[in-house]
This record gives sequence, structure tokens and C-alpha cells, in this order.
Amino acid sequence: MNIKEQTNAIYNELQISDEVLRYCEKILDDIKPRFAHIDNVAEYNQMKVIKAMQKNKVSDMHFEQATGYGYTDIGRDTLESVYADVFHTEDALVRPQITCGTHALTIALSGNLRPGDEMIYISGKPYDTLEEVIGIRPSKGSLAEYGVTYGQVDLSEDGTFDFEGIKNAISDKTRLVAIQRSKGYATRPTLSVAQIGEAVKFVKSIRSDIIVMVDNCYGEFVDTIEPSDLGADMVVGSLIKNPGGGLAPIGGYIAGIRECVENAAFRLTTPGLGKEVGASLGVNRSFFQGLFLAPTVTAGALKGAIFAANVYEKLGFKVVPDSKEERHDIIQAVEFGIPEGVVEFCKGIQAAAPVDSHVEPEPWAMPGYDADVIMAAGAFISGSSIELSADGPMKPPYAVYFQGGLTWYHAKLGIMKSLQKLVDAGIVKTSKL
Repeated sequence: MNIKEQTNAIYNELQISDEVLRYCEKILDDIKPRFAHIDNVAEYNQMKVIKAMQKNKVSDMHFEQATGYGYTDIGRDTLESVYADVFHTEDALVRPQITCGTHALTIALSGNLRPGDEMIYISGKPYDTLEEVIGIRPSKGSLAEYGVTYGQVDLSEDGTFDFEGIKNAISDKTRLVAIQRSKGYATRPTLSVAQIGEAVKFVKSIRSDIIVMVDNCYGEFVDTIEPSDLGADMVVGSLIKNPGGGLAPIGGYIAGIRECVENAAFRLTTPGLGKEVGASLGVNRSFFQGLFLAPTVTAGALKGAIFAANVYEKLGFKVVPDSKEERHDIIQAVEFGIPEGVVEFCKGIQAAAPVDSHVEPEPWAMPGYDADVIMAAGAFISGSSIELSADGPMKPPYAVYFQGGLTWYHAKLGIMKSLQKLVDAGIVKTSKL
């Protein structure tokens, strides 16, 4: 047997049928030309990261463990300088004490808003877990409890910013405008960096003192520029997504203008101490190496997203983005219309995992969500969504959100396993392949 035949034999052993294999190989023949552009972007971003590391003279001494207060944690401070250079910002806060993307956003918001201030989301409703942070859904300790008011401007029907609505919403009380780059649990288009830049410029033309914060989760290194390159005051994200490269075991980042980052640091630790405390506890090596790998890991996840869109669109399912659209994050939504479709898809992703492939995911009442959520994530880092993963709320339109894959080949396997599960369940007919 040649190597292709040997590889297909292993796929068969992994319970992927010849029908699914043939169908997916036809899809790949059509989309491989798109992979060249992804590789070019990855190469650019790889050089950008290396340049920032060399500029800051990263050394093995920066990987040493710091404990206690962390006053002399030179590795932590150097890492934050590297992040600031990668995102072309004045400063950055990159800490293992930031537990997740929602926590990073909460720190950025609560550090820069005061009682009586107004914040406005101009990209529509934010991700579910932020609803309780803001106070859209009442919760103890929400920004609403501290006297911060909330406004929202939905995107236009075509998924673009409603500039007239934004202009009408901004008032003298508006202190911060927030933009969510990725779609969250919504089947809307992800916003491009160029679109975000236009919105930032528009907001600043109304009042230059308004802080513009961008939830950058799932978007880092997808393009050659970031929202901070086009005027955003803060970009915020999670290290167990794109910038952690699959190696960061925890953490989040806030990069932006010095005052905003300093305010966030005072909220993360304590007023008066800010960035001066917070030991890295031995994770610096993983943070540095994860950032180094992030451009190529993101590229693999992007290839997987494009593959997924083509596989499912050609079977008649609604996919967002569609099979030909330009990509602005690593998430691929597939709308099944029935809960069984979401469940079987997630079972397939879980079955493709290197960790916990023998278990089956089930919907459950996850904290922070208003409906049961099913999550498939057999990951080396628990909950890491830069690793092969899929999730979705068990409510109409019953869409699943697929992302990640530390390598393109693993993402490919995950999509084939998801399709196989749908075929086995009779949701996708073999005659359609």
C-alpha cells in the first residue's frame, strides 16, 4: 500500500467509512487552493511574533518560576512587553490569574468604568456569559449593581454596523463602547478587523475620549492586523484560545493604551499595586512557547473551519460563514434545526479527541448560560477551545459552533468523525455523499 492507502486504512480503523472518506476527499480537492493564503498570513504573523521576542531579548531566564508577590518576576514583565509589541500597543496585562476570556473582559470593563458611566455594545448582544457580568441578566456583583448602565446597538440585517444607530445611542454618559469580533452563540457574520477599524474611527469622531474595547476572542492571528492596529483602545482575549497556541494552561490578556491596561491591573489585583504583583507560578515557558506557536496553530484551525463549511454546506445545511467567505475568526457555525444534529456532531468531535475519546458529551446546565449547553472537548488543557472542540446551546435554531484543532490533520479528522456520527444516526443520508 502507498502512504495514502495506509492513512485511509487508519481512518477506517477509526470507524470512518469509505463513503465519508471519498466525499471529504472531493471537498478537499476543491478547497486546497485557499490554504495557500492562510499559510501566507501565518508566515507573516510568525515573523511578527519572533521579531517581538527578539526585540525584548527573550532568554531562558524568563522561563524561571516566580512565587509570592512576584515583585521581581522578570519573565512576566518581558512577556507583557512582547504582547504589547505583537499587538502594537503601549502596554499589556498577561496573567495566569485571569481565569478565562469572560474574566479578562470583566477586568477590562470594571477597571475602566465607574458608577454613573454608560457602556454600549455596538455589535449586538454580547456572548451569553457576559450578560450576568453586565447585568442584562441580574447577578450578584454585576456592573449594573455598581451603577453602570448598559446600551446596545444591534447590527444591521446584513451583519454590518448600524452607524446611525450608534450615533443616536452615544450620550454624554457614554464612557466605553464595546465590540465583539466573533459571533458567539449567534449565526451572524464575524466582524473583520477592517470593519472594526471603521467603527472605531466613527465612534472617535463623535467623542474622542470614549474608550473602545474589542473582545478579540477567536480572532487573533487570523489576519495580518489586529483591532489595536486600527485604533481600538483595548483588545481582550483568552490564552486557552488562539494566542496560547494550545500550550498555555490558563490565562488571559488585555493589550492597549497604558491608562486602560493600568486600570485593568488595579482591578485584577488591588488599587495601588496593579501590575507590580502577581507571580507567574512557573507558566511563563508555556505562555512564551504558546505565543510562538499561535500563528501556525491558528492556521490549522482556520483550514478546519473552511473544510467544515464546505462539507456541511454541500449537504444542504446553513453554515456561517459560508463555504466561500473570507474568514475573520476560527469559529464555524452549522445550523441543524434539530437538537439531535447538534448532539451527534459533538459526539463525533469528542470521538476524534486524543483525550477522553471514549466518553460521550451530554447537554447540561452550565453556569452563565440561559439554556443547557453541550460541549465536546477532549483536550490536553481543560476547556481549551483552540484545541479541537465544538459546543452549542440546546435551543433553536440548534446550531453547533466548531473551532480549533492544534493541527490541520486533527481538525480534518474531527469533521469527518462528526459527519460519520450524523450518517450513523440517519440525520445525513449516505445517498447524499
